[in-house]
Amino acid sequence: MDFTYTPEQQMVRDTIRDFALAELAAGAAERDEKEIFPHEAIRKLGELGFMGVTVPPEEGGSGLDMISYAIAVEELARVDASCAIIVSVNNSLVCYPLEKFATPEQKERLLKPLASGGKLGAFALSEPGSGSDAGAMKTTAVRDGDDYILNGTKNFITTGANSDVMIVFAVTDANKGSRGTSAYLIEKGMKGFEVGRHEKKLGIRASDCVQISLVDCRVPIANLLGGEGMGFKIALTTLNSGRIGVAAQALGIAQASLDEAVKYSQERRQFGQPLSAFQITRAKIARMAMEIEAARLLLHSACARKDRGESFIKEAAMAKLYCSELAVRTALEAVQIHGGYGYIKEYPVERYLRDSKITTIYEGTNEVMHLVIAEQILGRE
Repeated sequence: MDFTYTPEQQMVRDTIRDFALAELAAGAAERDEKEIFPHEAIRKLGELGFMGVTVPPEEGGSGLDMISYAIAVEELARVDASCAIIVSVNNSLVCYPLEKFATPEQKERLLKPLASGGKLGAFALSEPGSGSDAGAMKTTAVRDGDDYILNGTKNFITTGANSDVMIVFAVTDANKGSRGTSAYLIEKGMKGFEVGRHEKKLGIRASDCVQISLVDCRVPIANLLGGEGMGFKIALTTLNSGRIGVAAQALGIAQASLDEAVKYSQERRQFGQPLSAFQITRAKIARMAMEIEAARLLLHSACARKDRGESFIKEAAMAKLYCSELAVRTALEAVQIHGGYGYIKEYPVERYLRDSKITTIYEGTNEVMHLVIAEQILGRE
């Protein structure tokens, strides 16, 4: 494997890094504190081609590879993890399944504007009583002529309040188990679709997280994604890809934590010398840097397998598991190096620590990642 970035990948890194520093850095802390959705930044990212990074140009996207996508999400997360997950959801959880499963009409009407930044997407699988256990889903879809009528509640929907299009999963035939679930494209303004409670979160506070209610929501059959009974296949396929985005977000948080730890350790003096001169500090920073490099290689390996059309289920799960645990570990170390200053909002490591934790939970908890990896190695029992 060639570990050198191509000129195109270098251009992506430089472009998104410059954008993040110019457009996101100054307001990141305020958006976090006040829970301000970065509307203008997302609009500009769409204009730059980062809302549909791997979608083919003829379908509205930039037609880049997965490593370019991972680079973009990582660089955004180094500055603003909330913005990074909004971009990740639109790319991985919305554009990707539409690219794979949508009809030509759905691609023209919905994928093109989603990939080009004209619309924003969300993904609604979890419910109050079903997270990792998606088989416990209670939302129903009943065929009524040329429509489906959906009823149910969806929980923890990232970008749910600001989305124009949402992929919603519902049970069409409870007797068929996993084959009885379907996916629907719910568009803003559809009658019976309501945004409910806005969650107050520990981290990534500039990205909204809401509850969705469906009360006799009438959805045209033209908005059925992939065919009736295809819901679980679509969900699993999508989440496998989504784990790459979450891993990249976690990696960006880890890199940001290291950057701040290095900066602070060189500025802060104790006992007549900078913290960076102490052996224990140097050991902490060396380990952080080593693990981040290992994580980046693991993530890019999963990306490369996906680009080659090979199975990447195990590799994506490994990358998500390792990068997310590393994000928490590195943020904790960065706070520790800052001492008391790491615990106050004057320094960004406090935010990085709060932002890091969610990466061990969404797109499959890390407990589930262990099960996915083991199943790929040992088979299903």
